[in-house]
Amino acid sequence: MNAAELDALLRQFLVDHKLNPHEKKVLVDWVDRNVTSEHYRGLARNRLFESVRDAATDSKTIMLLKFIEDVLKVLMPMASNIAGTPQPDGVYFSPGDACLNQILARFNGARSRADVCVFTITDDRITRAILKAQQRGVQLRIITDNDKSEDLGSDAQQLRNAGVPLRMDRTEYHMHHKFAIFDGLRLLNGSYNWTRGAAEQNEENITDTSSPEMIASFQKEFDTLWDRFA
Repeated sequence: MNAAELDALLRQFLVDHKLNPHEKKVLVDWVDRNVTSEHYRGLARNRLFESVRDAATDSKTIMLLKFIEDVLKVLMPMASNIAGTPQPDGVYFSPGDACLNQILARFNGARSRADVCVFTITDDRITRAILKAQQRGVQLRIITDNDKSEDLGSDAQQLRNAGVPLRMDRTEYHMHHKFAIFDGLRLLNGSYNWTRGAAEQNEENITDTSSPEMIASFQKEFDTLWDRFA
């Protein structure tokens, strides 16, 4: 994480005590490039408080900042247990909502792009999250299995009708992957099919990682399949 760059930006933004649209865009770009885990998010938050404390000119403001910082240290760990809030690198299992919540959280938090490569999508909760991401301007690409796209309850055609770029294999075999890459920074991968059965009945798993090496390998595989299924 480039802390020095963040410090310089914060000093610049603090001059007029406001965050204008251009500055917000610059900050979002810094976050996309630097905040790859919850640990780094916490470090960035700490740099913010340090910068504001350095700029404060009276003791009352400094005391209020310390109060806010202490309260956030209590509240933020609680937020990680709320459904739909992304967790740091880890492994999640079903039956239950852990895998589903992690998928939803990654779509809710996606900023620029998401590449999805899954055997089947029938869980409407995930489909709604995908479509909401599209409405926010997230660039989507989806690869799925042609046979499963014809199953009752498949959301493949709904996604395609909504304008989501979607490609399928055209062989007698299956495109059996289940992984997704978010903003080039997060990878979800595991046995978990994007179905209600996987959430409610099956013994499944998802690994969520920010490993650059793993993300690069899966991105290469996605791009290869995307071109092959054109």
